[in-house]
Amino acid sequence: MLIVDSQVHIWAAETPDRPWSPLHAGAAQRAEPFSADDLLTEMRAAGVKAAVLVPPSWEGTRNELALDAARRHPARFAVMGRLPLEHPDSRDRMAEWPYLRGLFGARVNFRPAASRAWLQDGTADWLWRQAERDGLCLMVFAPHDLLRIGAVAAAHPNLRIALDHMALSGEEKGEAAFANLPDLLALARHPNIAVKASALPCVAADDYPYRSLHEPIRRVVDAFGPERVFWGSDLTRLPCSYSQAVRLFTEELPWLSGAELEAVMGGAICDWLDWPAPRTLSDATM
Repeated sequence: MLIVDSQVHIWAAETPDRPWSPLHAGAAQRAEPFSADDLLTEMRAAGVKAAVLVPPSWEGTRNELALDAARRHPARFAVMGRLPLEHPDSRDRMAEWPYLRGLFGARVNFRPAASRAWLQDGTADWLWRQAERDGLCLMVFAPHDLLRIGAVAAAHPNLRIALDHMALSGEEKGEAAFANLPDLLALARHPNIAVKASALPCVAADDYPYRSLHEPIRRVVDAFGPERVFWGSDLTRLPCSYSQAVRLFTEELPWLSGAELEAVMGGAICDWLDWPAPRTLSDATM
């Protein structure tokens, strides 16, 4: 089975000329830098063939580390870049993205209070227009603003939006974590919205095999269909092993099998991004 991780961070060591953002202190991630080579080692052990790289928040809006990994391993890594939406020069910067090898779109985080305001005050409006025009995908973390994201999807029908982490804020665990699940399921009516089933073990109140997660996952797959649900790990903050994050879907959900399982585990994200390269990989190249 082709297994493609829809979200992993890599980052370099902090240096005087490459300082980390203070956000890292509360990021609940691994303390040490995590390189593309480190990731490849863990991918091989877990049977993951390819991954979407999302530069982490504490790297600011630097994308070069992820882009270098994608240039070196074009069938292994795709990149969702970061950029400061509020800066006027970001529009020119993003205009170059369709020509950058390995870059398939942007990841934007509207969870912090400051950036949440951009959804309402017009700061982010240019992003929807430009990404739709240039055929770039967006991965969006906006757990508290799903109604607004639905309006964006309706206004920009050719814009592909993937919602991070099943729209879970990560602020709660267990049943409370899924309080906004009905709002998420309501967005399934928009064919240009997909869902990343990523980082889910982080909100479970129980241990592997995380039975508390099984029913919410099923409801999301039923609503969106397997072609719009993308398995992902957010590896560097998992409370379990990489292999367990994989097996949660491949072994613990008996209702998910065959072509539907293959779609969720990798085929669907490749189709959504129009990234055929991972399908050319063989077991011998792992």
